[in-house]
Amino acid sequence: MLKPLGDRVIIEREEEEEKNVGGIVLADNAKKKPQTGTVVSVGEGRVLDNGQTVAPVVKKGDKVMFDKYAGTEIEDNDKSYLVLHEKDIVAIVE
Repeated sequence: MLKPLGDRVIIEREEEEEKNVGGIVLADNAKKKPQTGTVVSVGEGRVLDNGQTVAPVVKKGDKVMFDKYAGTEIEDNDKSYLVLHEKDIVAIVE
């Protein structure tokens, strides 16, 4: 598994439910990407100017909401993940 550096977080996006209206099936690139997912791995945390490390707020297994255009999509072992900074996470879903 991948281990993110610094304040980065690896997220597995939730799959969007496939809906079709009136028999029209949307192409994958026309569908909206979900803005929620599950945290798969968390980095050590953000390093401040004075050298102290601030531990991340999120932890592995948390369900989170994130900014729409945040992060970088990567693939590992035929699975798609999103790597983003902790600041791009807007909420933890409880």
